[in-house]
Amino acid sequence: MFMSKYETQIYAILRIVAGFLFLCHGSQKLFGYPLIGVHLPLRILIFGGGVEFAGGVLIMIGLFTRWAAFISAGEMAFAYWTVHATKALLPLVNMGELAVLYCSLFLFISAKGSGMFSVDHYLGKNK
Repeated sequence: MFMSKYETQIYAILRIVAGFLFLCHGSQKLFGYPLIGVHLPLRILIFGGGVEFAGGVLIMIGLFTRWAAFISAGEMAFAYWTVHATKALLPLVNMGELAVLYCSLFLFISAKGSGMFSVDHYLGKNK
């Protein structure tokens, strides 16, 4: 109740932080930074890393946010069902919690839009 007056600002922080963390995952796959030694198939490194990096940047700055978040959510759903769920169904068991969390979060961002502190907002396209 006491934080409800800051809902729009807190949502913007959530979008910015989630986008930044997602672009870090893409950067790791594409450029080997911040961690070196990612051992994944080349198609996952390029496609997954590309979606994560570009999607993370777009979500973070709030440009084409709905589409970027929707595509990123799809990529995370695909990652969960093709990588994690083949080991076990429950995310806690198959280490897919992050994929499920990102997928859910990006679906929410896709539905809500970019909000304040975004390029879309300043361009008047935050509908």
